[in-house]
Formats: sequence, C-alpha cells, structure tokens
Amino acid sequence: MEEVLEFLRKCGTYYLATVDGGQARVRPFGTIDLFDGRLTIQTGRKKDVSRQILANPRVELCAFDGERWLRLAAAAVEDPRIEAQAHMLEAYPSLQAMYQPGDGNTQIFALTEVTATFSSFTEAPRTLTF
Repeated sequence: MEEVLEFLRKCGTYYLATVDGGQARVRPFGTIDLFDGRLTIQTGRKKDVSRQILANPRVELCAFDGERWLRLAAAAVEDPRIEAQAHMLEAYPSLQAMYQPGDGNTQIFALTEVTATFSSFTEAPRTLTF
C-alpha cells in the first residue's frame, strides 16, 4: 500500500475511471491519502463523479511516472467521518478554499479490494493486492 501511495504522490495526477450508466468516464484526480489503514481519495458530493461512484463503486485509476505506470482496480467505499475529511484536507491545503470538513460537500472514498499492477515496457508486470 505504501508503494502505491508513494507512486501516486510522485505522479501528482492520476486518471480515475468510473461508470455512468453504460458509459465509462475518466477524469484527472490528484488527491490520495492514507487514513485509518486505507488509501483514500476526495471529491465533492455535488460532482458527477460522486454520483457515479455511489451508483457503481467499482473504479479504476491509472498513473504514469515517465517510466512505469500503475493500474489500480478497487471498490470505492464512502468514509463519512469528519476525521477522514480533515486528514485529507490537511494533506491538500490548497483544497481548503473549496472544501471544509463537515461542509456537506467534502466526500472521502476509501479504496478497498485493491488490485494494483505496476507495468513498464522493460519489466514484467508486478501485482499487489490489499
């Protein structure tokens, strides 16, 4: 889990895929945190991505650091605790202009049932599960 966290932080931006009815949706994301032993992401409850994850919690994300890429498949489970929101916003102070713990919009999803695969053009893929 720590390796995945470090890789995503190094990349800065990753691309999160959700399902909207029968259509895949992909968008850039930048939040990744470790809270209560789980990787977490953050979004706004008012956004389409929130609605999509709540309707179908199966998500995938992909990130590339210039040499290797990571594909991560998981279930995104909402963590409604104010502590999870505060922890994320402490890690990303630039978001505090738009989000505050307990504001009714800040939403944290914990990634569970994770399969993370590191790949490159020069090495065999390596898969981690947690």
